[in-house]
Amino acid sequence: MLPTYRDGDVLLVVRGVPPRPGRAHVVRLPPDASGRPRPLSVKRVTGPDPDAPERWWVDSDNAAEGVTSFDVGSLSGDDIVAVVAGLVWRTLG
Repeated sequence: MLPTYRDGDVLLVVRGVPPRPGRAHVVRLPPDASGRPRPLSVKRVTGPDPDAPERWWVDSDNAAEGVTSFDVGSLSGDDIVAVVAGLVWRTLG
């Protein structure tokens, strides 16, 4: 999620909140192409999937890198783990 967040930043998150378009969320992405699970990630929810309104499209703040819904498709609401409420501690560097 560069430039917004960096690896190692400490974030305050809130679970149990419905997805909010435009906000950063902690999400569970599907396994990679070899079937290995991916770590939890921070992605920006862009809105509901137009073909399946109960599912959500996610994007990365870094257009050059990162996994988005264009790569893995939309995510179920169960895969939207928490909303990012704020940055607690910034990683140096």
